Amino acid sequence: MNYVYLFTAILCEVVATSALKAAEGFSRFWPSVIVIVGYGLAFFCLSLTMRSIPIGIAYAIWSGVGIVLIAAAGFVLYRQPLDLPALIGLALILAGVLVINLFSKTAGH
Repeated sequence: MNYVYLFTAILCEVVATSALKAAEGFSRFWPSVIVIVGYGLAFFCLSLTMRSIPIGIAYAIWSGVGIVLIAAAGFVLYRQPLDLPALIGLALILAGVLVINLFSKTAGH
């Protein structure tokens, strides 16, 4: 169940961060509401995750997967291109998350 909370936290954070650009400095109402609710739910779910997954591991997975998904959202939603170094960096971040999940004994499986 902890990984369900973690996945939910990641999705809420990605939605909130995507809406943050659309909120235009909190000058637009509905995107601003999405930001506030999204981050609130993200941190709540992340706190539930940390009941059994160590804080460093949970945060590494949360931030790593979030970075990759936000870059993809920026590409799709805002047409922000990713060059080769950016793609390589994102692949390395994703590889790090996979190493933690597949090989680390502290990941709380």
